[in-house]
Amino acid sequence: MSFNINLDLNSVMYYLTSPDIQQRLFFVKIGFFALSGILSGVIVYVILTSHYMQWLFVDNIWEFITFRPLGLKRITRTWNKVLRRLETGLESEYKLAVIEADDILEATLKRMGYSGATLEERLEKLTSAILSNIEDVRKAHQIRNNIIRTPDFRLNFAEARNTLDIYRQAFDSLQILT
Repeated sequence: MSFNINLDLNSVMYYLTSPDIQQRLFFVKIGFFALSGILSGVIVYVILTSHYMQWLFVDNIWEFITFRPLGLKRITRTWNKVLRRLETGLESEYKLAVIEADDILEATLKRMGYSGATLEERLEKLTSAILSNIEDVRKAHQIRNNIIRTPDFRLNFAEARNTLDIYRQAFDSLQILT
């Protein structure tokens, strides 16, 4: 049971390349060519309007040229909001200031590549050469945990100010404030 595949394949190729079928498929070819152009344009548009290319290339180049991590202004703005909470004279604002300062430190360490699910785990990876007041930061984080876990935890202005000073020293060690 042998088939003459060459003959069948040759006839199929002859049919597909014949001028008659090419003339019939001309508009189909034009349609697919136009569709390819439109889809290519959509791909270029999405790449240019998304932040993917900026994230992939521009951010790293900017950090390299300026010798500063991207996002320092945002961190400084957030830190200034934290400090303004102390000016209110409300204990609830003092507590929020400590919690937000701790969140800034945790997000910064995560962005710097320190692994761990919690701030405690990230702090374990640090040494005093990287973070000069690491023990004070652990104590400040414990105060933050007390605020979160103990509803009747009392925090006065002096304790809040001292805790924020600890975070400020940590931020200075990490060079994240402008």
